[in-house]
Amino acid sequence: MIRWWVYAFELAELFVSSVVHLLFGIYIFSTAVAGELSRALNEWSFKPNESIQVKRNDPAGTNVDGLPPIVLVHGIFGFGDGRCGSLSYFAGAEKKDERVLVPDLGSLTSVYDRARELFYYLKGGQVDYGEEHSKAYGHSQFGRIYEQGHYPEWDEDHPIHFVGHSTGAQVVRVMQQMLADKAFKGYENTSENWVLSLTSISGAFNGATRLYVDGLLPEDGKTMKAICLLQLLRLAFIIGCWLDIPWLNAFYNLGFEHFNMSWKKVGLCGLVDYLSGNAGPFATGDWVLPDLTIQGSIRINCHLKTFPNTYYFSYATKCTRKMLGFTVPSGILGIHPLLFMRVLQVSQRRHPPDVSPPYKGYRCALNNMYCCINFFIHIKSLFSFILLLKVFQA
Repeated sequence: MIRWWVYAFELAELFVSSVVHLLFGIYIFSTAVAGELSRALNEWSFKPNESIQVKRNDPAGTNVDGLPPIVLVHGIFGFGDGRCGSLSYFAGAEKKDERVLVPDLGSLTSVYDRARELFYYLKGGQVDYGEEHSKAYGHSQFGRIYEQGHYPEWDEDHPIHFVGHSTGAQVVRVMQQMLADKAFKGYENTSENWVLSLTSISGAFNGATRLYVDGLLPEDGKTMKAICLLQLLRLAFIIGCWLDIPWLNAFYNLGFEHFNMSWKKVGLCGLVDYLSGNAGPFATGDWVLPDLTIQGSIRINCHLKTFPNTYYFSYATKCTRKMLGFTVPSGILGIHPLLFMRVLQVSQRRHPPDVSPPYKGYRCALNNMYCCINFFIHIKSLFSFILLLKVFQA
């Protein structure tokens, strides 16, 4: 009888979590659409004076006054400049200075794939995911084409400041290691010194326990529970990629084009394979969430180095506190109301006693690392940091 009550509670929790995430997604999407409609209405109502020249960003002309650009790299479910209408992932930081670049990387693609995309976004050309990697994970070797790199002169004499939020910080570290290993075909002169500095804002370097709450099993950090929030999201993502709706892809994109999941290429049989877990990124594990588990972070970190000529900064986030012996969210004012319940779940999460710790010395009682919650508070410090970088460059 108790077991049935547990099952009923878990299903109720899954239902509430699904509704909360759906509402939050609708809230973000509607905000972006409303912003676009407002902008279009303003442009229609108040036509700009043709005698006034509007300054436009030139991808090849970001190096104003010889100062390095600042590249802001988003986290999971994030987006870059040109997506989600006028909505800005980095609170409009890219509009404050023309040297600030915000690449649009795959919002759910793996850390490896995003690191490759980031390189070609800056240098230009067609994204090359590497022959060996592409064959291992069953996707095309080549991706989108950047006719014009956003900083084509990038090299050791023209290094870049990088700022990464959440997964974005780990993406930059992986890319820097690729530069050191000269892993980009046709670019044999790359080095780790192409990265002048890396600043992490709530960087998920050592994993995020939230993923276990959402449905990844703590035993391996890859497999999903049969019934969980991530399974529902997986089904929604697969159907969305298969439908391949052009206007929706232009507005927001998951970044799985190199898996060729569109109905135009795989048909109905392909959809069945994806849904049944026989093909696609969720079957091979070549997507971002397994990389963000503790086990996934260990696998990535064992191949990464820090380099003496690069400046590393890290802004950590904490939004929990102790109350009567319990770990609880630090306050409603610092957390979006639609995410408060999720924060409470993560703050109460304990490592299962019957599962071996992911590494020696792991604190089984609580490892609360929910890196995205307080982002909109800490992003305010980003503007101060950009000003600091200008002083530092001078």
